[in-house]
Amino acid sequence: MSFATDHNSKPKSMSRARKWTMEVENLFRFQLAGYRDELEYIQVKQGASVDRWQESGFVKRLQRRDDTFYYYSRKRECQDGDVHRVKVYVY
Repeated sequence: MSFATDHNSKPKSMSRARKWTMEVENLFRFQLAGYRDELEYIQVKQGASVDRWQESGFVKRLQRRDDTFYYYSRKRECQDGDVHRVKVYVY
């Protein structure tokens, strides 16, 4: 996933995911925690690193805006019925 270098970037467009991919899985996890995507998470948390499961590359833990944490499984959490809810942003 590539991100714009401008740290104040706003998305140019948004579409809904149509099928599950690793990218959609990670977007699902960011959106559960209250962020658009990894770029917004890094902006809000001022450069905080994202903990990932080494084997899968899936997001492991995210800090929500209220400073509580979400912990995620190393296995897929975004089920087929949830895929269409995931927003995919283009910068």
